[in-house]
Amino acid sequence: MTTTQSPEAAPKATAAPAVSTAALVQNAVIKYGFIFVTVALFLYFALSEGSFRESATLLDTLRYVSVAAILGLGVTLTMAVGGMDMSVGAVAGLGVTVAAKTMVTYNQVGTVAILAVIAAGALAGLLNALLIVVMKIPDMLATLGTMFVIQGTKLILVDGQSISAGMTQSDGTTAPGKFTAGFLRIDRGTLLGIPVSVVIFGALTVVAWVFLARTRWGRVLYAIGANPEASRLAGIRVGAYRALAYVLSGVLASIGGLILASRIGQGDVSAGTSQLLEAVAVALVGTSVLGRGRPNVWGTALGAVLIGIITTGLTIKGLPYYTQDVVEGAVLILALVFSFTLSKRRTA
Repeated sequence: MTTTQSPEAAPKATAAPAVSTAALVQNAVIKYGFIFVTVALFLYFALSEGSFRESATLLDTLRYVSVAAILGLGVTLTMAVGGMDMSVGAVAGLGVTVAAKTMVTYNQVGTVAILAVIAAGALAGLLNALLIVVMKIPDMLATLGTMFVIQGTKLILVDGQSISAGMTQSDGTTAPGKFTAGFLRIDRGTLLGIPVSVVIFGALTVVAWVFLARTRWGRVLYAIGANPEASRLAGIRVGAYRALAYVLSGVLASIGGLILASRIGQGDVSAGTSQLLEAVAVALVGTSVLGRGRPNVWGTALGAVLIGIITTGLTIKGLPYYTQDVVEGAVLILALVFSFTLSKRRTA
């Protein structure tokens, strides 16, 4: 005998919860808000200032931010493992000093200077790794200590004086060398009409993106940043990967120092001092891009471009230089609101 279920007894399909319009708008703001801000500011300056639209101005903007962007890529790598490299500005400044010392004081060619600068950056990264991984000092405190050590070391190397061609050295002799023409092309030269420094910035951005987003090593770095203890239990050599992140950050900072040295054309002892804040800013701004809420390479690159747009646009409009810091700070706060405040409300 067959039995029939009554309509009341039949199972009811569960309907998916409706998403409110407010939630959709909030999600769109979190995901695309910062991109919209960047495009809006670009259009505002482009429409209000004719000189801003010129290709030379746009390329100079990218050239200007290339150093902070490359340093920001290094900061992004260390943020991926849950840390923060505060020594990138000092390492870039050390690169300027080492390049000048190599070419001006020791009369070596540009290739030797490039190798010496990159080696110095790698050693600085190894020092950070030693303090953080082996001596268990918190990342920010360790890299702050390294920053002061490096700043003092570069002053000791040059007796506190900037290095320039033809200068009188401490022993009374004249410096025999100079910045080579090939070395100066790193920032002053062009490749197919594009500044070499911009090409380097673009190439390193792509390489860093592939490394973080498309390789096992990059995925491991993110896993360590999310939960280092779980990563350790999964058999990952957490210390080795954290050390790798800081060494790569040191190398990237030294490449930024090469561009800075080529731009200045002398061993300025104050070089790199202002780069730390911009590098950290562009890396933090990058966390808000596409609502990811985590360090990512394209976000860092976009953050650098945004800082460049603001700086160039305000300069063309004739605003005092000190107002630029206020605007850049406001943009950073806005990015942090996108990354943390709004995103937490979405997940709450």
